[in-house]
Amino acid sequence: MDSSYSVISKTSYVELQKQTQPTSKLLPSDDVEEGDDLDFVVSNYPLVNNGKGGSGIYGAVFNLTTSIIGAGIMALPATMKVLGLVLGLLLIILMAVLSEISVELLVRFSVLHNSRSYGEVVQSALGKPARILSEICIIVNNGGVLVVYLIIMGDVISGSLHHVGVLDQWLGNGFWDHRRVLILIVTVVFLAPLCALNKIDSLSVTSAASVALAVVFVVVCFAVAAIKLVEGTIDIPRMSPDFGSKKAILDLLVVIPIMSNAYVCHFNVQPIYNELEGRSPRKMNSVGRITTAICVVVYASTAVSGYLLFGQDTESDILTNFDQDLGIRFSSAVNYIVRIGYILHLVLVFPVVHFSLRETVNALLFEGSPPLSETKKKSLGLTVVLLALIYVGSTMIPNIWTAFKFTGATSAVSLGFTFPALIALRLGKQSNALSFVERSVSWLMLILAVVVSVVGTLGNVYSLRSKSD
Repeated sequence: MDSSYSVISKTSYVELQKQTQPTSKLLPSDDVEEGDDLDFVVSNYPLVNNGKGGSGIYGAVFNLTTSIIGAGIMALPATMKVLGLVLGLLLIILMAVLSEISVELLVRFSVLHNSRSYGEVVQSALGKPARILSEICIIVNNGGVLVVYLIIMGDVISGSLHHVGVLDQWLGNGFWDHRRVLILIVTVVFLAPLCALNKIDSLSVTSAASVALAVVFVVVCFAVAAIKLVEGTIDIPRMSPDFGSKKAILDLLVVIPIMSNAYVCHFNVQPIYNELEGRSPRKMNSVGRITTAICVVVYASTAVSGYLLFGQDTESDILTNFDQDLGIRFSSAVNYIVRIGYILHLVLVFPVVHFSLRETVNALLFEGSPPLSETKKKSLGLTVVLLALIYVGSTMIPNIWTAFKFTGATSAVSLGFTFPALIALRLGKQSNALSFVERSVSWLMLILAVVVSVVGTLGNVYSLRSKSD
């Protein structure tokens, strides 16, 4: 008896879905209610699943928010020092809007082309070489971000060149506050167990805790700034950029890529979407919009209050400023709460960013291999190797500003704007799935990304040459 079935390779992985009627390649728009009579059939798209299981909307919001609010928030007050309050706040809002649009376009075309990862949707639009390039960008960006996390932990716990660490203040200087040893202990004891988890949904609880700790940090900073503002002990802040010197202009060129890095979470969009309960593009759009609103409030509050507190003395990592008298009652207690609370936040954020880094490395080096969730030994091995490399990187890079200004001008802007814009323009043209406004915004994002990347890279190179001279 003849059969129409074919053998599926053991290394192939498919989602079995029930097919009930002919399908169309159109996605429902956001204003269509569930249950309407549509030609769109969910079962034809593996990335749209009305079944149960996975994380709810709030769990997804916590994971996506955690992907965004990490070490970047520590550099925002320093960007206000360069940009001024008005331009700084405008850029925070503009980058948020553009980033949310790019995330929604990414989700839409991922579903249309059954892509389960960032690299897959890039390959659908731009080919395999572009996919490899995008995966390299994810590795550079996420690896750089995780290095920054360890640098901040070292700065706060052990201290830096111009600032005293928490252990120094508690116990004095001694063998117990050796920077590299402390970072190694944190990596092995606290970070490694969380990074060994195989599903991002497993990190929903820790993500919720990390968001709560970030909110505590923002509330404390805002409260202290408000008290000092009422007391009249805060200097008048700059409202616009300073163009009075070559150094000021150079700082302006360097700081814009750092702002573009603020909302980059695109590498985690598909993993979070894949594990979203009853997932659909509209549901993921809700997750993205809630996340963006939270991040705008947190970023704006931190940037303004941090800059008001320390003015022109604001460091690239504002946590290091919290080793001095704030001029209020219980200043020491507030300093400890801010620094220790945010270190705990970074410990909980670290495994979320590491998850997409590990998945991307696996996809790049072992293409076609089983998912890491099904090969625990390989997952553990990759985790150990990546943590070792990140630790070594944290001992070699001097400060977070150096890391952010290079990743912001290269990998971050590519992941957040360049690739999503190219995906939308290429696939939108093929399927006629972009409106005129969406096409115009995509072009705007692409032009902005190219300008930021070129200007930021040139500024970074010139800055390095100036320091060497």
